Amino acid sequence: MARVGVFTCWCGENIARTVDVERVTEDVSRLPGVRCSVHYKYMCSDPGQALVRERIAADRLDRVVVASCSPHMHLKTFRRAVASAGLNPFLLEMANVREHCSWVHHNKEQATRKAVDLIRMSVERVKHNRPLDPIRVPVTRRALVIGGGVAGIQAALDIADAGYEVALVEREPSIGGKMAGLSETFPTLDCSQCILTPRMVEAGQHPRIKLYTYSEVEEVTGYVGNFEVTIRQKARYVDVEKCSGCGDCWNVCPLKKNPSEFDFGMGFRRSIYIPFPQAVPARPVIDKKTCAKLIRNGCGLCEKKCTRGAINFKDEDRLVKEEVGVVVVATGYRLYSIGKQQENGKLSGYGEYGYGQYKDVIDSLQFERLVSASGPTSGALKRPSDGKEPKTVVFISCVGSRDNAKGIPYCSKICCMYTAKHAMLYRHKVHDGEAHVFYMDIRAGGKGYEEFVRRAIEQDGAHYHRGRVSKITEENGKLVVRGADTLAGVPLTIEADLVVLAAAMRPAAGVETLAQKLNVGYDEFGWLLESHPKLRPVETNAAGVFICGACHAPKDIPESVAQASAAAGKVAVLFANEELSRDPEVARINEQTCAACYACRRACPYHAIEAAEVRSPKGAFVKNTARVNPGLCMGCGTCVAVCPSKSADLDGFSEQQVYAMVEALA
Repeated sequence: MARVGVFTCWCGENIARTVDVERVTEDVSRLPGVRCSVHYKYMCSDPGQALVRERIAADRLDRVVVASCSPHMHLKTFRRAVASAGLNPFLLEMANVREHCSWVHHNKEQATRKAVDLIRMSVERVKHNRPLDPIRVPVTRRALVIGGGVAGIQAALDIADAGYEVALVEREPSIGGKMAGLSETFPTLDCSQCILTPRMVEAGQHPRIKLYTYSEVEEVTGYVGNFEVTIRQKARYVDVEKCSGCGDCWNVCPLKKNPSEFDFGMGFRRSIYIPFPQAVPARPVIDKKTCAKLIRNGCGLCEKKCTRGAINFKDEDRLVKEEVGVVVVATGYRLYSIGKQQENGKLSGYGEYGYGQYKDVIDSLQFERLVSASGPTSGALKRPSDGKEPKTVVFISCVGSRDNAKGIPYCSKICCMYTAKHAMLYRHKVHDGEAHVFYMDIRAGGKGYEEFVRRAIEQDGAHYHRGRVSKITEENGKLVVRGADTLAGVPLTIEADLVVLAAAMRPAAGVETLAQKLNVGYDEFGWLLESHPKLRPVETNAAGVFICGACHAPKDIPESVAQASAAAGKVAVLFANEELSRDPEVARINEQTCAACYACRRACPYHAIEAAEVRSPKGAFVKNTARVNPGLCMGCGTCVAVCPSKSADLDGFSEQQVYAMVEALA
């Protein structure tokens, strides 16, 4: 007969305000198998845990139920407490009487009865718990970082500085990401390249970091501590080892009018190019879509000019395999599509703003390139249509953000700040110019951020108008911006030379496909999901996969860097031991009753089930069976649901436990 102890928490007033804890304790004490039932104001505190340990010893308890808050908060806390008292930690259950009861009810009598029912179910469940031992998994002490922006670089450097090897994968020809294209950064207005370039060089030269630029992750197999990653190295048509980066090849290329991806179409590049002067690696790549040699076997001047024989027009994509223990995702962001595209016959984006129709309507990243010293105009602000200096510029905030009609209800977080920065940069370039900012409201949450916005208004003379822009048209060489100032209560019409749209941040293209390869969840907008928003903000529900930077949500540079270092810290903790310890609440197959239909294998979202062979009990014959890899299994229970022979079960969530809980309410 099980000896169960029940410990009910007041959680201050969180539970006790709605649930009569003393009555619950008394009612629970009369349940079959319960040997002690006590309550305490804060069960998760040191005295509360000490109480659990004392009663385990005094009452010789072999099962424990803690009725308190969500297991997501304190399951590990109480498991450690019972383990220190000599009890197997998996002989503990938690009844969630806070989130599932007190927080969702107002009637104290009904809430009290429900709390008793929840605890009764947990008591019956814990009677069928089995002692389990943690799963031991060997670990490969190498890390993969996907994304070479500032977050990916920071994570890679921190992991490498901790003494572990890192493979850094970036799909562009150079690391640096979006930050490499910025002119200055808020709130200090220091040079973006001056901050980032030393870190890029450090990552490129670090002895423990292996760069895979112009590469993408093709496939990920394995499990935490033992991932095998297939990386596709796209054909550069330039041998990086032979090339010295002298520049002779791209200087002779006659095809000069290819739109530059790094300049977001504001400038041009040749068919053989490096994205920007500070690129790492400083080695060119040939664009196979525009190169005359690759298209029609013409030209070939770069090959003739190269004295080191680094040009190879027969180059092909290569697949490289890397064995790593963890994966850090730092894939960054892209801007909301604001042009005049047709999707299913409907206009998408903000066609009313004329983006893609009027040359002088640009987005925020394009403006960054126009004012950057390394940009297409060498820092001289010229409008795209005629190269003239714009005397009036209108900045429009929240283009796509916080707009349910466009399907993006969230705030992009950094737009208010970089719009203020753009207004300042414009005024620094054009001293007699006028900067107008249309905004919904200003969100400047960060150290020095509010002061920065006030500076743009009060010192740099930017005109802020609280309201939305309804339409932009072009008349007599001017952009006519029609909107309203809701504070003044008047309509506004401004004739502008240039309009800059602060477009919403969205996850990088293809992140959903990558998330599926990694078995990582993502929300309806494509942002990757963390395991817990407060306690595990850089971990995911896929063991061994961490996230940082703007792949998680809109973030500024300081927050991205901080999160990258946090992810690197988690990696270092995971690598601190030669073996990993995982919770054993995973699926198992009764191989003697398994019919080898492999429905579980097809349904498993984590690819944790494989085909195997097993001998019959008397060894008379060999039969096929399904087998669970405990390193891969995440305990989701899908296999249990689909198994027609009932051979699959889930430790910690067995059918016997579930039926016992249901019958407890009968």
